[in-house]
Amino acid sequence: MELFPHSLPQRCFSVPPEAVQSAGAASLLDGGGPRFLSDVDERMLSVFDRAADPEDPFELCRLWLGRVDAESGAHATRPWLAEQWRASTVRRSMSPEEVLTSRATVRFVKELFNFFFRDDLYGDLRSDDHLMLSGGAVDEEEWGLPEVLKECIRYALDRDWYGYSDSCGRVQAREAVAAYESARIPGVSYDAGNIALTMGGTVAISTLADFIVSRSGPASAPALCATPNYPPLVESIACRTATRLVPLPAQDGRMSVEPLLAALSPDTQLVMLQTAANPTGAGVAEEDLVRLLNALSPSTLILLDECHEWLGPRSAMSPARAARNVIRVSSLSKHWSAPGIKAGWITADRALIAEYYEYASTHFGGPPSFFYTLIEVLARMERWRVTGVRAVGAEQLREFEASYGLTVDRLQDAYLNYASEREAREQSLLLFRDATHARLSEFATVVKPRYSINTAVQLPGWDDSYRCFRDLLRETGVSTYPGILNFCFSGGAVRLTSARSWRDIDAAVDRLEAYAGRDAVRHG
Repeated sequence: MELFPHSLPQRCFSVPPEAVQSAGAASLLDGGGPRFLSDVDERMLSVFDRAADPEDPFELCRLWLGRVDAESGAHATRPWLAEQWRASTVRRSMSPEEVLTSRATVRFVKELFNFFFRDDLYGDLRSDDHLMLSGGAVDEEEWGLPEVLKECIRYALDRDWYGYSDSCGRVQAREAVAAYESARIPGVSYDAGNIALTMGGTVAISTLADFIVSRSGPASAPALCATPNYPPLVESIACRTATRLVPLPAQDGRMSVEPLLAALSPDTQLVMLQTAANPTGAGVAEEDLVRLLNALSPSTLILLDECHEWLGPRSAMSPARAARNVIRVSSLSKHWSAPGIKAGWITADRALIAEYYEYASTHFGGPPSFFYTLIEVLARMERWRVTGVRAVGAEQLREFEASYGLTVDRLQDAYLNYASEREAREQSLLLFRDATHARLSEFATVVKPRYSINTAVQLPGWDDSYRCFRDLLRETGVSTYPGILNFCFSGGAVRLTSARSWRDIDAAVDRLEAYAGRDAVRHG
């Protein structure tokens, strides 16, 4: 049975002229952008101050939602929650530091996150007429998995490659990932022993948190989780060990690590950082990341979630990322438009991966085996792209085992297909992001993203992001994602995802602009 026995179709990406025109205006908005800080404000404190039990995350969630409903008047969706808020009184005066170190804070945000998807967006407020810009992932029908990678899944299924396997993944796939990761960091040479294949980024961080805490025992200092951040990731750490949230400011696409440096201690056991933030798309500059990594105690492990570090400037990674106490997490969810496949990998010190093998074997056995060919091909072709390979030859052919039945011509055809589709896909996504940013900037304050497909937007008139989501959904039919769900504790910023069809983006921005204009007239 042969891999790539015939030429594959190539996905076409439609970019309307009006999107190109709007994207051209984005370059005029560079520099001088707003400063974004997800710190605790008075509105956040008031919920903790009014709770009968500030350590009860479910009461905190009810109070937050109750205030939103109380302020919504006749538009309240759950009047009984509004009554609970009105009946509440100030019982204490908590400080921002108490909120950032409270176990209840993380669980409260996670419960609000659950409520948003389960009870509001896809529950009581669901409508087929909504324009969904709240998803945070690429529209698979517009920018799906490259055809070459789809063929790898078909091939694996045809060969019945879905049995038990190594708990860290098939060696050939791990070798391919190791070579790809080595090509990304000058002077670093990974091998299969540095790689464990995983079931996506969220599962990777959850299992790593459990593994790290269980192997290290009780910590004398809290784990540090930089914010903004994704609630399931932070909750997976906070449910296992004491945790402190560390808000990082961002401006002009650059996220500062100074608060993390200030919070570090020699006793810090674990740090978790998204190298590109969700929802802002701001990234940590490589020189700042090096300063942070060099400041860590040798006993401090840091989880670098690199999943959003794409669709931005390409620069060489520092060898500091390959230090013994650094664990890097990658997945197919964002970069390759495959969140439902739940596949990815971690890159770490060989000794840690060897220990993780036993953990994986005990707790989940191993990742899905029919994705190994996909990961192997993806990693090899991505390495060729990184290293500037344009035409494959006998050297590249020898990287694959003979049972694939490949020839140089068929491999070349598949690689050109993959590279061409990847480049066209990335350019169209960048153009849509720039166009969306430019359009939104005409009537809102926009945090220009440096990476990813998400854009954080502050519309005038809102100081609560969840209420902003509710009001916009009701009045415009456009679904946005509240910043509070990613630990943005101040202001009313919401996230929009630009990787949707231009038809939906254009219609959604028109509706938001019209509503913002009406709101300005009402408050003028």
